Amino acid sequence: MAVLGIGLDLIEIDRIVAALERRPRFAERCFTEAEAAYCASKAFPPQHFAARFAAKEAVGKALGIGMTRWREVEVVRGRGAPTIVLHGRYLQRAADLGVRDIAVSLTHSRGIAAAVAVIQD
Repeated sequence: MAVLGIGLDLIEIDRIVAALERRPRFAERCFTEAEAAYCASKAFPPQHFAARFAAKEAVGKALGIGMTRWREVEVVRGRGAPTIVLHGRYLQRAADLGVRDIAVSLTHSRGIAAAVAVIQD
């Protein structure tokens, strides 16, 4: 497999806390129902929202198109590492590039969330 793109994003968790407080529809606009439910089930949801927000940004960067349609990049959590499911424009971009796999890693500390995405053919 060859690496087609790499994306990295960091976000301050306090920014997500503020967004969730100021804009009641922020979570609905940026996250799928499954993502929001997963985050809401945690003791401190903002750090999980932040990690997923960073993952979406990282995937958009790796694909070379940035992020404008937040719900079209979905972070799916099952057993083991999270996976990415693409929809709409992002799915089409991945097909155009010949993407066969998107590896993603998420992390967070008390104040920062980060994600790295690697797309491969």
